[in-house]
Amino acid sequence: MLRRDPDAADEALATIEETGRTALREMRRVLDVMRTGPEPADPPAPQPGLASLAGLVEQVREAGLVVSLRTAGEPAEMDPGVALTVYRIVQEALTNVLKHGGANATAEVRLDFEDRNLTLEIFDTGRGPAARADGVMADGLGHGLLGMKERVALFGGTLRTGPRPGGGFRVYARIPLDDPVVTERAAS
Repeated sequence: MLRRDPDAADEALATIEETGRTALREMRRVLDVMRTGPEPADPPAPQPGLASLAGLVEQVREAGLVVSLRTAGEPAEMDPGVALTVYRIVQEALTNVLKHGGANATAEVRLDFEDRNLTLEIFDTGRGPAARADGVMADGLGHGLLGMKERVALFGGTLRTGPRPGGGFRVYARIPLDDPVVTERAAS
């Protein structure tokens, strides 16, 4: 993309940079919470969630990726950690499309609320990175996919990722919104 469309490459890199900065700010917040000391004077900014997805999709569009966001069903009340997990999965998946999808890639984000479950699917038409048999990307990447899996598992959900038949890549997550283990953990 750098040779073909330097402006689009510049926008994609700016989006990746902002994603990295956001992740570092979150890490600093986590470390601040873990430190023992006086309470900070200013409360931390709220974490992103479902309400922030439209802004994230728009930011990725501005970086040059054609992407749509579709929601089915009525959003149910959910643990803020689940909402943050959904946001981070979408963020990681769309960043991967920007990095690996190629110049003509498109992406779609689907959220489906049914039977106290949230189904999240992100798929693209890009070329994607090549995967090894162990699931790690051949170019050394794959830690983002592992992070997605760990986030979903925290809430009793499942994650499937991989190339799509005919090209592109798919990220699929199903998260129960009333998992008894998560509810018990939150109560304690």
